[in-house]
Amino acid sequence: MFTATVVTAVLLMVGCAHAAPPSSAAPTPPRVGATASGLTLDSRPWYPTGFDAYQLATNWSVNLGCGAMVDLDRYFSSLPPNSLTRFNAFQSLAIDRTTGMLNFAPIDAVFEAARVHGQLVVPVLTAQDGACEDEKFKDRIWYTDGWRSVADTSAIVSFEDWVGIAVERWRDEPSLAAWETVGEPETSVCGQTCDWTDRSCPSDAAAVLRAFTDASGAVVRSTDTATPITAGLTGGGQCGTQGDEYGLIAASPHVDILQYHDYGADGVALPGDQWNGLARRLDQASDAGKPLVVAEIGQAAGSCLDPVERADDIDTKVDGQRAAGSAGFLLWAFVPDPRPNECTFDIGYDDPLWSVVQSHGSG
Repeated sequence: MFTATVVTAVLLMVGCAHAAPPSSAAPTPPRVGATASGLTLDSRPWYPTGFDAYQLATNWSVNLGCGAMVDLDRYFSSLPPNSLTRFNAFQSLAIDRTTGMLNFAPIDAVFEAARVHGQLVVPVLTAQDGACEDEKFKDRIWYTDGWRSVADTSAIVSFEDWVGIAVERWRDEPSLAAWETVGEPETSVCGQTCDWTDRSCPSDAAAVLRAFTDASGAVVRSTDTATPITAGLTGGGQCGTQGDEYGLIAASPHVDILQYHDYGADGVALPGDQWNGLARRLDQASDAGKPLVVAEIGQAAGSCLDPVERADDIDTKVDGQRAAGSAGFLLWAFVPDPRPNECTFDIGYDDPLWSVVQSHGSG
């Protein structure tokens, strides 16, 4: 279990240059609030818009990275004020490729640049598919016990301890909007491979995911009692959140903001069916008294579609989602090096989707 002893040990591993000294000051009140009617920023209604920009903490001089390096000042200064960005704050991005020890500088830089430019961020502490970490899909066993141990040789501490370390370090950052422990959690069982065609969903999948959600949320709450926690649920009927099971996760006392990830229904505001569609998820969020952010909207463009047409499709989609009660949206995904001659989800600086973010933003 995460303890102050773990913090002390980790700070010794990191070294004084990157260690945050323990603070005796009262915790900084969170800027973001979550209610049944939506989100607030500094006590004012807020409909966050922005991007998923997973690469922000890549710094090849320090870590192994996750995609290309990003000019943080250019990125955050290009956004409308008080925009929201969701980014990878994985343990792997805090491991120095030279020393093999923790080095928080690349993730620290993201929070700092966001603060300087008046922006908000959601750090995602790990992802379901293992991308940019051990590249291993997280199965049911990981959610029951694996997250509490160091099973990956590339990790320094368990995921449980990483959550505690991250919250301790960044809980008072003015740019912090919410915590997200796992992006797109799914408690399935792998067969000979973990390909989706070779996975099964056990009968206790929802119970396991709820137990993990409660336990990992308790780790966050042990250090940060007020910053919202968002459940990074895909929402489309994945193992552990099928049908009514989504509502079980939504009811966790350690979930403040729900998510839905929207792919494959271009121009359609409320994709999916009556069991696992966005309309159903919005109803379940309402039943739980919690806001729902469409935290990933992805549509391919480039060689397969004019980016202007993509922007029109997504603008139409967002109009319908707002009318149906969504609490914000993020677009997948900003990259500093888009590939215009390929069919991708890439969104570069000159993409017309920036105008969609601008037109729907508030605050």
